[in-house]
Parts: sequence; C-alpha cells; structure tokens
Amino acid sequence: MMSHGYESGRLNLPFVGISTFGKSPYQPDWDAIDADIAILGAPYDFGTQWRPGARFGPRAIREASTLFSFGHAGAYDFEDDETYLDGVRMVDLGDADIIHTNTEKSHANIEYGVRKILAAGALPVVMGGDHSINIPCVNAFSNHGPIHIVQIDAHLDFVDERHGVRFGHGNPMRRAAEKDYVTGLSQVGIRNVSSTAKEGYEDARKMGSDILSVRQFRKMGVEATLARVPEGVDYYLTIDIDGFDPSIAPGTGTPSHGGFLYYEMLEFIDGLTKRGRIVGIDLVEVAPDYDHTGTTAILAAQVLLNAIGRIMLR
Repeated sequence: MMSHGYESGRLNLPFVGISTFGKSPYQPDWDAIDADIAILGAPYDFGTQWRPGARFGPRAIREASTLFSFGHAGAYDFEDDETYLDGVRMVDLGDADIIHTNTEKSHANIEYGVRKILAAGALPVVMGGDHSINIPCVNAFSNHGPIHIVQIDAHLDFVDERHGVRFGHGNPMRRAAEKDYVTGLSQVGIRNVSSTAKEGYEDARKMGSDILSVRQFRKMGVEATLARVPEGVDYYLTIDIDGFDPSIAPGTGTPSHGGFLYYEMLEFIDGLTKRGRIVGIDLVEVAPDYDHTGTTAILAAQVLLNAIGRIMLR
C-alpha cells in the first residue's frame, strides 16, 4: 500500500506553497546535499544573440513543475505500468549566483554548483538560462571520466569564435568537443538555418559529432536513432527547448519550425536510460515571457520529471 502526502493532514495542492522543482525540499547549504537528484537553476542569458529572457526560465519551470506534484507517492504511468519517482530523493538547491554582464564569474558560479552536486554523489539537473550555461556544466565533469554528449536542439551550437565571443549560446558544443573527456556528440533535431556556418558542421563531424535533423530522425525512427548512440557509456544530456516545435514550445529566444513533439523525445530519452547511464542533464532556453500560456515551461517540467523518473527506475 503506497503512502500518500494526503495523510499528513495537508492537501498541499499544486498552487499552494513555495515553488521548488517538483515541490522537493529546498537545500540552500551546498555542503549538505544528501539526495539522488539535485536541481540547480542557472538564470543566465547574456549569451543570447537575439531575444533575451531565459534568465526567467528556472523560476517558470519550477512553478510549472508544481502541476505534477500532487503529493502522491510517485507518479503512476498506466501505459508503462510503472510508478516513477517513488522514493526518489530530490532536492532543489536554488540558483547559482549570476553577476550581470560578467560571463566568466557567472559561469564559474554555475560550475561550482555542479561540482558540489557531483561531489555529493547526486545527479545534477540544471535549468537554464541560455545554452552557454552548458559550458560550465560540462567543465564540472573534468574529474568524472569519459562522457558522451547527447544534444536535443534546433541549432548545432558549434561556433568556435566570432568577434571574440567564445562562451555564448552558439559555442557550447564546440567547447564540449574540445574536452579530452568528451568522447563524442550525438546532435539530434538540428534543422533549417543555423548560426553555425558550413565549416562548423565540417569541424563538428571531424571532432566526433553525429548530426541528425528532425526529418532524418523521423525517417529512421527512435530505435535506429538510438542505435547510432554509443552503448553502455555515460551520457550528458543537454536539451534546448527549441529542439521542440514552436507550436508546443513558443517560449524561447530562437524558435525554429519543424521541431520535435513530446512523445518522440520522451521515447528517445527513455531509450537512452536503457542504453547507457545519464550522469547529468541541463535544459535550457525557456524564455517564459514569449509564451503567455505557460505551456513551454510545462513542457520543460514534464520532460525533466519524466527523464528523472526513468533514470532512477533503471
């Protein structure tokens, strides 16, 4: 018999209380992380090349995540006949401190938080912010051992340097590929016009990238796409919300039509949890002010909670 939060004497509905991710306990002491999963906000968006606003992503995703936090013991999925998130110890660490206009210090603060999570033996789940926040996240894995990056995104993000900019949201996958502990990249959902020039695509392939568009993914199917990802290794999963179609995720700085729908990506992420070990996640580029329905933040929360549930079940 499962125990439900209802028995504590409080109903604690989603719209009641302070919005931590999934209504998990807030842990402001980063030296006392005792959990399976640690959530960190990285509300930094100075790396954007067009519309800002992803600095408000973590706050919006936290609020949206309360929708899925009814106080049940876990979340039962009748299709899978599995109860996800039952007994999973998750804490919300709040946000890394952001120093306005200072990329170096802001990124250093994010990296510090991820290192604290890894040192505590928890899985880091970082909410951006723009995609540049992936750079400090991957930096934090320098002592972890080999990782393979799996990127869900409309854009390749493989620009080396432009006008002196090396740490913006067009650079993270290039910076990752330069690391000796990053063994390769699976870049999925890349489509249409990109900020990365042709040379960037050529460099990416030379540096170990497998690049697939949404149309190629759909033509091959989930299983065949998964078969291209190295098996039995540690994956770092980076999800740009603009990998999804703007019809379901309009709240982002650089929307690109022709994107993924929810179940395609859920099945792909589910497959990854069976194929190897996801050791870190970031989800970036949710800019809630471009979406007055709030559905982009709800999608982000739903993807993260389902990913966490499947990782912990495996």
